[in-house]
Amino acid sequence: MNIYVLMKQTFDTEEKIVIRDGEVSEDGAKFVINPYDEYAVEEAIRLKEEHGGSIIVVSIGPERCAEALRTALAMGADEAVLISDERISGDEFAVSKVLAAYLGKQSYDLVLGGNFSVDHGAGQVAIRVAHLLNIPHVSSVVKLELSGGRAAAQRDAEGDTETLEVALPALFTAQQGLNEPRYPSLPGIMKAKKKPFQQLTLDDLGLTEADIASKTARDTLSLPPERKAGQVLQGDPQQQVAQLVHLLRTEAKAL
Repeated sequence: MNIYVLMKQTFDTEEKIVIRDGEVSEDGAKFVINPYDEYAVEEAIRLKEEHGGSIIVVSIGPERCAEALRTALAMGADEAVLISDERISGDEFAVSKVLAAYLGKQSYDLVLGGNFSVDHGAGQVAIRVAHLLNIPHVSSVVKLELSGGRAAAQRDAEGDTETLEVALPALFTAQQGLNEPRYPSLPGIMKAKKKPFQQLTLDDLGLTEADIASKTARDTLSLPPERKAGQVLQGDPQQQVAQLVHLLRTEAKAL
């Protein structure tokens, strides 16, 4: 069984975001595997332990993404592929087009990814990739079982759970609760240094800049405004209600 994991490197969720000249400053920032993609890596390892096969982790981004890929290799993945090219924008259309071009040339049984990335939060890439590859897709998976060329997946559905069965190959995105990702062991870290690591560009995939022209553009980027200090309403409950209604009308403009 060939399992491919779509993985992204993102800011550590504990990092303080700083905006400079309309861009997020990376100076001194710590980067990690996107937390939802980490669930996907762990699930791939568990499925390999149960069914055998190989795990290939794939990422698009700058050279620094190699660190996240090597972490996945240390966790238990077998190979890593970094598609790094300045012509690839962060637009979900462009990223999914590149990933689909790569996967379209591979032999895969299962494709896993995170439900969404904690930086952009769009949750589009995996769905677009599945559409381009013309394979089934199930999102927000909290349980996944394989048997006889089919997969049974339980997915989070707004507080409820849905169960779906699809034929393989198929693509699944991981939700929190699917598993508990393991930490890389020291032997795993040492072995990761010797595992295959491939680096590709658009030219290697037979794509041009025109093929992946962005469909969206970001005009501005800014931090949310600082929150104002709260107000303590005085008086008896009736007076407090009157003050609250007044504030909702005049300041919050909610009424």
